[in-house]
Amino acid sequence: MERPLPLDELQLTFLPNHADPSEGRFFFYGTPDPLEATLDLGLPPGDPVDTELMTEGGLAEVHGRELPVRPALKPLERIASRPDISGSLAAWARVSNAVLERKYDQLDKLADELPAEGHAAYHSDGHRWNASATVASFFETYAELLRSDSHANRRLITAQHADPGPVELNADLRPYQGHGISWLETVAETGSGAILADDMGLGKTLQAIGLLARRAGESPHLVVCPTSLVGNWKREITRFAPQLSVHVHHGPGRARKLASLPYVDIIVTSYSIALRDIKTLKSWVFDTVVIDEAQAVKNHRSRTAMAVAELTGRVRLALTGTPVENHLHELWAISEFVNPGLLGTQAEFKRRYADAIEAHHNRDAAAGLRAHIDPVVLRRLKEEVASDLPDKIESTVACTLTEEQAQLYSEAINLAFEEGLGEGIARRGRILKLLTELKQICNHPAQALGQNGGKLGDRSGKLDRVTEMCAELVESGGRALVFTQYRAAGEMLAGHFKEALGIDAPFLHGGLDGEARERLVDAFQAAEGPAVLIISLRAGGTGLNLTNANHVIHFDRWWNPAVEDQATDRAHRIGQEQTVYVHKLVTAGTLEERIDELLTRKRFVAQQVVGSGEDWIGEMDDTQFRKLIELDGEGVS
Repeated sequence: MERPLPLDELQLTFLPNHADPSEGRFFFYGTPDPLEATLDLGLPPGDPVDTELMTEGGLAEVHGRELPVRPALKPLERIASRPDISGSLAAWARVSNAVLERKYDQLDKLADELPAEGHAAYHSDGHRWNASATVASFFETYAELLRSDSHANRRLITAQHADPGPVELNADLRPYQGHGISWLETVAETGSGAILADDMGLGKTLQAIGLLARRAGESPHLVVCPTSLVGNWKREITRFAPQLSVHVHHGPGRARKLASLPYVDIIVTSYSIALRDIKTLKSWVFDTVVIDEAQAVKNHRSRTAMAVAELTGRVRLALTGTPVENHLHELWAISEFVNPGLLGTQAEFKRRYADAIEAHHNRDAAAGLRAHIDPVVLRRLKEEVASDLPDKIESTVACTLTEEQAQLYSEAINLAFEEGLGEGIARRGRILKLLTELKQICNHPAQALGQNGGKLGDRSGKLDRVTEMCAELVESGGRALVFTQYRAAGEMLAGHFKEALGIDAPFLHGGLDGEARERLVDAFQAAEGPAVLIISLRAGGTGLNLTNANHVIHFDRWWNPAVEDQATDRAHRIGQEQTVYVHKLVTAGTLEERIDELLTRKRFVAQQVVGSGEDWIGEMDDTQFRKLIELDGEGVS
């Protein structure tokens, strides 16, 4: 005789759905309050439901919590070795572990270990589902996302063009934004994770807030973003969804404040704090975990990526305007956060897609990857969905070298080659050092020589040109963002503009705290604010809304089109009503000019699948490298 199903400890079974495998669900039951029991174990919150299970006495209606498969796998894996959980929970934890480790050949054996409580779904004529069929049905549900033609994936693709109905947001949604919210909701319902990779400036934050507003309920949401955007997230939530309460987990005393926090809808924190406080944050159970500027986890072995992977949420959402900055591996890493296992192991992904696309520009492989990720990666471009945005007119501004710059430039190259570049890692280090030195010389001799104070004018063709441009645009009533990757250059520009033009040009850089950054942004956006804002490319190149600018000047080049485009789109985004003029300063006759030409030919990967850094330069031999950087005398004034 089968023993009765206990009602004093949390149990887990699986509820198959043969008609639609994507609708198969885990079902937690066995205690008076299954929600409290699951949260105590660090398991994601499920939906309350009553269902019929087979007990010793026959068919009985049981109250419990229903949860899609994928959000439960990692949390179940973490509790597999706990001695204080029921046999059914432990058995399903072992099944989850086998699936995550792709040990599918173990599933039949593990099915034999399922106690009656673990396969208690009603089948027919007074019978429960047997253990083997239950595990097989579970795997079929898990695999729905892996098959591009599955019902789940067709439903996700359809949702990308669906009307979400009324959304409780203080915003007039554009059609594509409503479609994005509808898709995000469907992703959440199916238990999938999602990457919202819309072009920069199309309102990814607003769409994410729409999802959070729709899903506000028993468990809080968590937003993890760069430090510079923490204040922006709080401001945008308050603006668009004032009905949601927000807590910023940042600053001194944050652990005590979090511990004593009454219920809150959304917690916002930064990547650096999430890493520092991961022991605290991973003890919480969130409904939705959002990572903004998700390229922060593009290295899956980084401490930051490993920390956020430990966060528990029913829904995982990654926001990024550049899912591929340098290598396709970055897309794999972000996907691994939102949907572990979807793209296979890193080695499998490299063999199947990355090598074919990056090394051979194989369009069939690119199309295959796109078909695989299309249901759970949504990317719309401005020209496709926001054709009413004003034009963005880009131009390359050629600058000359002064004789002082030319002499320093040639001397740096000659010295580097006389000393030798070496091999292996040491060679890469020397090449990077030389590239940095040459770029700084192109900016200004004072930056390259580490000089503070003294005369700046007439020593750099680039500084003289940017000064003329800013003088002209200020005179005509324009507003400009000037981006540089170097703090020394930003401070030099701020001082020089004050002295030469008599204008205050604040410098937004990584050394400022969140409040100081917000003050600079608010001041620039105000009608009476400064006409020029200088920005560190890394500190202010993402997330900010600076639509008061109608000019963007790249004083020096990052040599990564994706990063530069992100910076440009601080101004060219929803809310911009003016044509945006983008000026990229390039010193003629130098490596800047040659690399600018090369970059126009290095956009294939990002465009085909959903960037480029300096790694490829390190692969050149000495002859190729010298040809790239050698000074052409025609660029000297």
